[in-house]
Amino acid sequence: MNTIIRNSVLGIAGLAFAGGVAAGPLTDTTHRATVDTTPVAAVQADKPAVDKAKLIPHGVQGAQSRVDLSDEQVANVKAIIAATKKAGMDERAAVVSIATALQESKLENLGHLGDRNDHDSQGLFQQRPSSGWGTVEQITNPEYSTTAFLKGLKQVDGWQDMPLTKAAQTVQVSAYPDHYAQWEQMAADLVAEHWNN
Repeated sequence: MNTIIRNSVLGIAGLAFAGGVAAGPLTDTTHRATVDTTPVAAVQADKPAVDKAKLIPHGVQGAQSRVDLSDEQVANVKAIIAATKKAGMDERAAVVSIATALQESKLENLGHLGDRNDHDSQGLFQQRPSSGWGTVEQITNPEYSTTAFLKGLKQVDGWQDMPLTKAAQTVQVSAYPDHYAQWEQMAADLVAEHWNN
């Protein structure tokens, strides 16, 4: 008896399925949707633009220098920007940081250079372990060295309103304080390009 009921139920279900397949879906033929098969170009949402007036508020000072960057140098730019954001600082702080690193190391994470070394200066910012910047391992870490530089920059009263070279020099205490200025435009261009990436 159970077998007869089960076979009847399965038979009715099979007929309902076959009828549905044969008849097709129930649709209103007056409102058919059409599919456009024309290829569509991928559209990327525009990222907010960096306020370029914030990048160089005083205008550049003197002749400007530029260098072509390797992939490693671009990665260091991105690390400086990431550390700046993590420190809660703005685009101008990134410009000051990148210009400083351009002057100090051309954005190369330099280790000890032997006789060519300036004392024990190392890393992107040529910070010295003997001056309290951190260990060699720390100051050759781009995030750490940038954070250390930014910590020094935060302690400079009014750094936001200073010309770049004065702000950088106050932190770095370089023998060549005016040399930072030559990198301001390139640093600003790099921040404009990579800040919102």
